[in-house]
Amino acid sequence: MYHRATAIYFSGYSFAIGHLGTTDMDLYSGPEIADGARRTVSALRKFQLTMATGDPEKGVAPTHLEIPPVVVDMDGGYGNLFNVQRVAELYVNAGVAGAHIEDQVLPKRCGHIAGKALISADEMVGKLRMARAVAEDLGRDDFVVIARTDAVSAVDAPEKTRGLDLAIERALRYLDSGAPDLVWCEFPNSDREPTERFAEQVRHRFPDAKLAFNWSSSFKWFNDPNPISYAELGELGYKFLFITLAAQHAMGFAFSKLLQGLSEEQERAYIALQRKEWAADDDIPTKSHHLFTGVPYHQVLGQTMGASRLGTFDGEVAEKAV
Repeated sequence: MYHRATAIYFSGYSFAIGHLGTTDMDLYSGPEIADGARRTVSALRKFQLTMATGDPEKGVAPTHLEIPPVVVDMDGGYGNLFNVQRVAELYVNAGVAGAHIEDQVLPKRCGHIAGKALISADEMVGKLRMARAVAEDLGRDDFVVIARTDAVSAVDAPEKTRGLDLAIERALRYLDSGAPDLVWCEFPNSDREPTERFAEQVRHRFPDAKLAFNWSSSFKWFNDPNPISYAELGELGYKFLFITLAAQHAMGFAFSKLLQGLSEEQERAYIALQRKEWAADDDIPTKSHHLFTGVPYHQVLGQTMGASRLGTFDGEVAEKAV
């Protein structure tokens, strides 16, 4: 949002880690993740208000930020199509822009964990249609429904076909229903050929089909001698590109480095972090936790509304306080 991302992806795997401290094995319920999505949209709105206020006392100018569309993981719908009906209503009312549903047997698992099995294509189409119907009933014709298939690496499915051929067959079936806006095939590795073939065959029948692609954190892209680029994916028809666990890895890496530094260098490690945060040639919105969480916004709002005991920083404290 601050760095002008065009969309925000709410990962079910990340939610499982943060909410339950465990992996992506369908262990949370639909209402739980829907509430997480609601709180995320609310937090983005609060950050928008915070940045629109700036910090008048410290001369920080207001910055207008657009809230990007938030796309949320709906896993396999947490049950049958009536569970999808309930969760889709929660998602729409939470203010999210869209969701993806996958065709795994429940309880589902991360697309890069072995042992996946598929429900029938008919059952999946019913879930997609239900999500679409709920959104339209609530006046959200713009709600984006993404159909995901795990067929490439599924070990069991009602069809005799397996692998990429089944994934293509499933994608065509889902698009033929008219319910999804995009289709997403979960690939087991970073190989180019399946990614290209899937796009070419799907768009041969549906030339205007929009595809989603998980530039997955499960793949060691640095070992790929020729990793497929975002530009190449766009040319193939992949219009929604996301890294499902990018934030988890980025924050985990940075925090691990800090903990290593504190162990080896004590306070000097944290001083070094602050120097990087506050470097004049960088722009890190979280460097002041007070500004980031809206202290100036609440101060201004309190003054406007007539709140009591607001107070201000004076003199040297105001200059040094983060």
